[in-house]
Amino acid sequence: MGRKDSVWSLGEGQPPEDLDKPIDTPPLSTLLIEKPQSRTIQVGGDVTFIAKVEAKDLLRKPTVKWFKGKWMDLASKTGKHLQLKETFDRIHTFEMLIIKAKDNYAGNYRCEVTYKDKFDSCSFDLEVQGFSEGQEDAGELDFSGLLKHREPKQQDEGPEVDVWEILKKARPDEYEKIAFMYGITDLRGLLRRMKKIPKEEKKSEAFAKKLEPAYQADKGGKIRLVVDLADPTVELKWYKNGQEIRPTPKYIFEHKGTQRIMVINNCSMNDDAAYSVAAGDEKCTTELFVKELPVKIVKELEAVKTTVNERIELECEVSEEGAQVKWMKNGVEVPTGVRSRYRVKAEGTKHYLVIDDASREDTGTYSIMATGGTSEAHVQVDLKPLKIYQDLQDMKVLLGQPIKLHCEIYPGNVPGRWYRNGQLIQPNDRMNIIHRNKVHRLEILTSTLHDAGDYTFVPEGYSQSLSAKIHIIDPPRVHLDSLNFPDNTVTIVAGNKLRLEIPISGEPAPRVVWMKGERVILDSGHRVRAETYGDQTSLTIDITEREDTGNYKIVLQNEAGEASASVKIKVVDIPDAPDAPLVTQVGGDWCAMQWEPPKYDGGSPILGYFIERKKKQSSRWMRLNFDLIKETTFEPKKMIEGVPYEVRIFAVNAIGVSKPSEPSKAFTPLAVTSEPTMLVVDDVTDTTVTVKWRPPETIGAAGLDGYLVEYCIEGSESAETVFLPVGNDWTVSNKELTEKTRYTITGLTPGSKILVRVRAINAAGASAPRSLQHAVLVKEVIEPPKIRVPRHLKQTYTRKVGEAVNLVVPFMGKPRPKVTWLKEGKPIEQTHVSIRNTDCDSIIFIRKAERSHSGKYEMTVQVENHTDTAIIDIQIVDLPGPPQSVTIEDVWGGNVALVWTPPKDNGNAPITGYTIQKADKKTMEWYTCIEHYHRTCITITELVVGNEYFFRIYSENMCGLSETATQTKKSALIVKEGKQLKTPEYNDHDFKEAPKFTQPLINTFAIAGYNATLNCSVRANPKPKVIWMKNKIVILDDPRYRMFSNQGVCTLEIRKPSPYDGGMYTCKAVNDLGEAQVDCKLEVKVSNIAQVSLKKYQGFFS
Repeated sequence: MGRKDSVWSLGEGQPPEDLDKPIDTPPLSTLLIEKPQSRTIQVGGDVTFIAKVEAKDLLRKPTVKWFKGKWMDLASKTGKHLQLKETFDRIHTFEMLIIKAKDNYAGNYRCEVTYKDKFDSCSFDLEVQGFSEGQEDAGELDFSGLLKHREPKQQDEGPEVDVWEILKKARPDEYEKIAFMYGITDLRGLLRRMKKIPKEEKKSEAFAKKLEPAYQADKGGKIRLVVDLADPTVELKWYKNGQEIRPTPKYIFEHKGTQRIMVINNCSMNDDAAYSVAAGDEKCTTELFVKELPVKIVKELEAVKTTVNERIELECEVSEEGAQVKWMKNGVEVPTGVRSRYRVKAEGTKHYLVIDDASREDTGTYSIMATGGTSEAHVQVDLKPLKIYQDLQDMKVLLGQPIKLHCEIYPGNVPGRWYRNGQLIQPNDRMNIIHRNKVHRLEILTSTLHDAGDYTFVPEGYSQSLSAKIHIIDPPRVHLDSLNFPDNTVTIVAGNKLRLEIPISGEPAPRVVWMKGERVILDSGHRVRAETYGDQTSLTIDITEREDTGNYKIVLQNEAGEASASVKIKVVDIPDAPDAPLVTQVGGDWCAMQWEPPKYDGGSPILGYFIERKKKQSSRWMRLNFDLIKETTFEPKKMIEGVPYEVRIFAVNAIGVSKPSEPSKAFTPLAVTSEPTMLVVDDVTDTTVTVKWRPPETIGAAGLDGYLVEYCIEGSESAETVFLPVGNDWTVSNKELTEKTRYTITGLTPGSKILVRVRAINAAGASAPRSLQHAVLVKEVIEPPKIRVPRHLKQTYTRKVGEAVNLVVPFMGKPRPKVTWLKEGKPIEQTHVSIRNTDCDSIIFIRKAERSHSGKYEMTVQVENHTDTAIIDIQIVDLPGPPQSVTIEDVWGGNVALVWTPPKDNGNAPITGYTIQKADKKTMEWYTCIEHYHRTCITITELVVGNEYFFRIYSENMCGLSETATQTKKSALIVKEGKQLKTPEYNDHDFKEAPKFTQPLINTFAIAGYNATLNCSVRANPKPKVIWMKNKIVILDDPRYRMFSNQGVCTLEIRKPSPYDGGMYTCKAVNDLGEAQVDCKLEVKVSNIAQVSLKKYQGFFS
């Protein structure tokens, strides 16, 4: 049948102009364990080509490509007529399915397999018999359909095309394409005609004579491809379909002078291909067409007549070497499988059918069929009688032990042949065949596994035979030594595939059981499975996990014994993430951290750690080290004080880096404060020492939680290490931190000398201590007493009747002064006035004040022979009584002159004014005429003429109006006419005067952070200008100061003063008539009110 692949010669693969270029392919190997075979189908039928690749040595799937012809890749042609499939079940299977084949699908196909540096390929043919009507549905594989739908060209559109001129100028590999385009179907005739056309060959620098455009050879014959080189030294390479040809018995390369010859022996249909030869940069191409000839029978079969157990050999000779023939018996094809009694062999052109041990069933007519003829012959097999005295016995022999087979037959002088599994046994150094009279023995000195099988003794000329089975048994063994694993330990990285193959031996084949602990590993496992093939067993773990680590036991059993071995599989992985690190110490820009190694090191030692940190509010981690840290401690530095941070850890082993640990608890770099300043002794008694100090100059972001006061007895070891951390002899005086800057150490031994030091404590720890320069003698110092009378008590202290009186009078003196109180020179009765004394002040308390409590109270403070006295004037005031009498002195016009006398009881306070009311006699409704009137006489005016009035007057002091009023006894009648009252003229009094301070400024103590005020009063007319000064400097536009002046009272308010606001303050009043000024001294003390838990302090020294 002619070539049918012309419609497949165009496609999307390699362009025709590159056909003669050598394709750079990997070297051939044996990847394919099953190759696609040539097939013949009818038009419209389906056919499947199968290629199989062994997956045992492959780590991933190989790459498979299917081609038609020389270069068309079929991957782009898949559709309803072509399907490509891939499956995997321990073997990679690749299928190409052609559906509803057309006659133009016939041709040569090629399958190529590539894996890394390995390559394998196989060519096969598809023959499509029959004829398909029309090409309307030629399928995706047919490119010719695109050409058939073209509109026919009009004859008058251009000049007639000369195909032969086109062929002359074209390359040989383009002949097929051009012939198809112009409708030339006789390609072989075209090639013959092209040979006869003389060509103008371009002179080649490499070739003196190129290959012919095409060659033809008979199947089974040989062909010589000859080129003549212009330069004999040029390296020459031959290619078939673009693949380089290597020297083999089939391809022989010859050199004759400048000629280079390639001889192709025993041509087959696979040799029908395009060939090219490359010499340097030049090449020339040709095509080889292989013609298949019919096979004829040269020598006929001959009839055979024999007896049972004889060997029958039928011989036939054909015209062609390597031809395919069929042997038939009685018209049925003779089976020639492995277990068949018939053996077929070919030697050159001769073909043989051999029956080694003939039987009566072999009688029949045997024939041989070739493509060019048939030959047949008759075979007759007759029986041969035999007497057996002792038959052969089945035996089981341990491997390596001798085998002795013994039988006795009659007649005794009959020779025989020994067979093992149908193969004739020849005596040698290991096997002895002994025949003595009736006894026939076969002795094997040392048994091997190959000696097992069916043994048969066939006496010559007789129809009977003697048989026995020999079983060679061998105890099972596991050959771990060949694995070269140290300590039988296999190490693999988690996630990879493990296939552990272990050689085993034993006869019969032992039963293999893999176990891990008490669990048996089956061959049907999904991820972990055990398999046994022939002389080896394998354990496969598709994706290894850390749980796969352990000892695996292999148990082998057969009838010869049992064996076992252990293999340790160690799955290494990246380590587990460490636990969250612990920050043990924090500094101003650093911290100390420590952590524990991960619980699981991945099966590989930990090489070190990476540390990262980030700000708590940030999401970006920063790597702190690029060289691995071997220890489990680290000190990150260069952090910002007061900013919260977090740190985390990565563990590293030989496999890789673990996941990060959980972040540490957030921590804030904080620095301890500087030491306290200005530590001095404030007070000393027989059992106590009071010290005071000022806050540290540098506090930092951690703030200040409080102070710790420590002391030690002079002469102890710690007294020599004042500036060192807490020693054994230093005693902590305050169990809880104090926020004040003054502290009293109690419980001291009188007469002892102590050293004192103070530390500032914050969240970062304790500062360096500040110590007293000299030891302090615990002995109380006599200090003369001094009463510090508050400013508001230096004037008369006024309270209303019924109000509470609570006066606190501080004093100084050491030791504790003795306090006594006197009123008007007499002791105070404790039943009416409560007095309580402390170390530094005395309190006088009256729950409900009465007028009898008014008077001068004398306070005396005494320390031994020293005394100090202060007098406090207390005035208890009440409502006044009404005026004693009110009289109408004169009435004129609409005016009435009233006169009255002051009240008898003024309420223990000066009368500040009077309130005068009037009432019409008709209604007696009282109306106020004037309030806060200071004099004891008044003229009431604008009275209604004709009305008669009564008048009454209330007296008033600082407590208010009197409870009752004094009324006139007589009324005043306003008449219509009367004498005109002449008002005397008075000269205005001159009230102008220069400024004069009626209340001076008083020296004051203020508390830092609390507002302080300075007060004084001035009298002047006209109103003076008030100027405040500090240390003789005028205070102007300072927001820390507020200045008020109301009714002559001048006030300076100092907002939250500090020690720097202390000094000499002056108030100056100026008007046109003169000026005056007063001074006072202001001292600002520091306040200490914070308290911090001692537990927090103890944490800094733990």
